[in-house]
Formats: sequence, structure tokens, C-alpha cells
Amino acid sequence: MPVKVRFAPSPTGKLHVGNVRTALVNWLFAKGQGGQFVLRIDDTDLARSTAEYERGIEEDLTWLGLVWDERHNQSQRFDRYREAAERLKAAGRLYPCYETADELDRRRKVQLSRGQPPIYDRAALQLSEVQREAYEAEGRRPHWRFKLDGRRVHWVDLARGSAEVDTASMSDPVLIREDGLFLYTLPSVVDDLDMGISHVIRGEDHVTNTGAQIEIFEALIALGWTGALPGFAHMPLLVGADGQALSKRLGSLSISDMREQGYEPIAITSHLGKIGTSDALEIAPSMAELGQDFSFDKMGRSPARYDTADLDRLNAQALHAMSYAEARGRLAAMDCDLGEEFWATVRPNLERFGDVAALVRIVNGPVTPVIADAEFAKVAAETLPETIDGDSWSAWTGEIKARTGAKGKALFMPLRHILTGQEHGPDMASLIPLIGRERMLKRLSGETA
Repeated sequence: MPVKVRFAPSPTGKLHVGNVRTALVNWLFAKGQGGQFVLRIDDTDLARSTAEYERGIEEDLTWLGLVWDERHNQSQRFDRYREAAERLKAAGRLYPCYETADELDRRRKVQLSRGQPPIYDRAALQLSEVQREAYEAEGRRPHWRFKLDGRRVHWVDLARGSAEVDTASMSDPVLIREDGLFLYTLPSVVDDLDMGISHVIRGEDHVTNTGAQIEIFEALIALGWTGALPGFAHMPLLVGADGQALSKRLGSLSISDMREQGYEPIAITSHLGKIGTSDALEIAPSMAELGQDFSFDKMGRSPARYDTADLDRLNAQALHAMSYAEARGRLAAMDCDLGEEFWATVRPNLERFGDVAALVRIVNGPVTPVIADAEFAKVAAETLPETIDGDSWSAWTGEIKARTGAKGKALFMPLRHILTGQEHGPDMASLIPLIGRERMLKRLSGETA
């Protein structure tokens, strides 16, 4: 079966690093195997899904380079879900339940007080037709549960190895709410079968769900539904740098916000694609190579540690390796394109691409010089070469040293303060030809230039 995977986000909020990691691993696995990546919008909850969030999902994935081979909306497939539900109902695998949320909650509390597991007791299966009609007459509408086999479901997990779930320890899952809304499980199974999904790749918090879903897959296939049971992979979840669960903090880690903060897409994908694996945490040359290098065999069983310090390092690494040809369009859009020599000079000092604007100001001004020693500045101005090129810095500082006796930090830092107004920055030998003699002389004279 050719590799074909899917990412099925709900358009009810922004994509964050948690669900983008799932999308990324699906994409990397597929592309590394020469397979296909499907974007499937889970918009069955029509009341909460919005076109704005759907567009945001598409924009974020495209920006990250996670381009899809197929795209579907579940809201356009309700007929297929209803057909599957009717087959399951006719076979006795999907049955109506009339308990209210309060009644179920009270029942669970009683079970817990007796030391029993709080699973659904299938009381609805004992209802007579008369009792069902009475509930309907009260205005109750049923929710529909899938009747599990209550057995040990086993599969070989790409990420975890041998895996098993005992569905006897689970409540029969609700597949359709009382208002007729399909919950995630049934549409997901139907779509995976219809679309030929070969592997379902997601977080390890879905392991228990997989046991129930495999039974639904097998029930539909036994009832004549076309398709095959996919393979599964359940990745360790993300934790923060402190080792604590990241889930509660994901709202501040949306991809759109990270884009606005100046992160490079290859830094985000390299970070999310390599944390929790045996690979060195370094920037990938390209998305294609990231996919070629991906393997579940490299993925550990411990939670993947998400540390923004690592992301910041990778982001700087990506910028330091970026060619002028790659940067030129973005520089021009910011009115910061001072040429290839400028880019080669400043890129080793960039942490975010937007930092380049401050470095343009150092070259073009205005810069207010910081002069701690007027006599030193005067000597520097008097010895300033007539021509400023790549060799000027060494000769000039040698002349100043001979005149003042200053050396090392006492020689170089005052010149940086005067010429750039900064403590740190690009290599001065490469920077001064960009600043030019006229501006250098003004700044050495104490003028803002």
C-alpha cells in the first residue's frame, strides 16, 4: 500500500507548535517514503468552525513548506458519514442512548464510590421499544454509541513498537451527539478508508482511542466498506524546557505569532522535526533533506523537550547560512537592501531577520557617537585613511595604537562606540567600508550622522 498520510485540524483556532509537529511528522514520513500528504479540514462542527481559521491553517502550512497533495473538507462529506452510521446501526454496532449528561455524571460518581471503573454500563441496550418511545415523547434525543467487542486490540506501532489496548476497560464511544453532530471518530475512520490513508500518525495521548478506532475500522470493513486498516504511529508528547506539559501554554506558541516574531520556517521545522530524536539539533539544509533523514527508528520514547532557546539558536543558524540571493527580496521589501557585501557583513549578527533594519541604520545613520575620550577620537580622526576599503581597519588601528598606546579592547571598543553607538555588532573591518569615510569622520568629530 503506497504511503499516504493525513493531517486533520479543526478550523476553530490557530495552529500551534503541538499540532504543527503532528503535521510535520506526517509530511516528513510521507515525503521520505515518496508518498502523499493530505490536508483534511475537520469542520464537522459547523457552529465553531470559521473560514478565517481555515485560511490561517492553509497559510501557516504553506509558509512552513508543508504543501499538501490532496485537500478535503469533512463538512462536504456528511452523506458518507450518515451511510456508515446506518450500516453500523443495522448491524447492531451503533445503538441509541438517552441518558442526560447529569445522569451519566451521577452514575460515574456512584461507580467510583463503589471502587468500580467509571465506564458506561450499556443500560441503553436493555431499553424496550416502549421505553425508547417514552423518552422520545419527553423530548429526549438519543446520542449513539459504538458497541465495542471488549477484547484486546493489538497493533505494531511505528513509534512505540508492540502496542495493545483492552477495549473491555473502555466505555462504548459516542459517535453521534444528541443534536446529530458527528464526533471526530466516525468521520475520521470513514475518511481514512475512503481516501486510502496508509498510516495514522499522531500523539501518544490517542493510544487508547486507537483501540476503539481499530474496532470501528474492522466493523465497517466487515460490513463491506471499501478500504484497509491503516498502520499507526503514536509520538511522545511535547514538554517545556522545565519538563512540564506544554499543552497549557500552546496558546502563546501559535505559528502565526511565531512568524510575526521573526522566526524562519526552516528553523521551526528543523526544531520540531528533530527534538525527541537521536539526530543532532541543527538546522536542516532543506525540507526535502529533513524528510529524507526522518525515521521513526530515531524517535525516543521520552517526551520531546521544546525549548525556545534551542529554536532561537537554530533561527540564528538559518540566517547565518542564508545567501544574498535568498535574502534579497525580503531586504528590498524592508527597504534594507544595501547589496551583497552588506548582507555578508551583517548576517553573522542576526538573530531574527528584522534585526537587519537596525544594522542598516548603523551604516546609513543617523548614529549618535559615544565618545568617552575626546583626545582619542581626535587622534582617530587625524589618522583616518583617505580611502576606506577592506584593508583600512588594520592599518588605521595600527596608526592609532602607535599614537595613543591603546591596544586590545581599549583600542577597538572606543572606535566601535564612536562609529556605531553600540557595544557589539558586525566585524568592523568589513563594516567601515560600508559606512564610508565621510560618515566616519563626522562621527569621530562627535556629530550625529
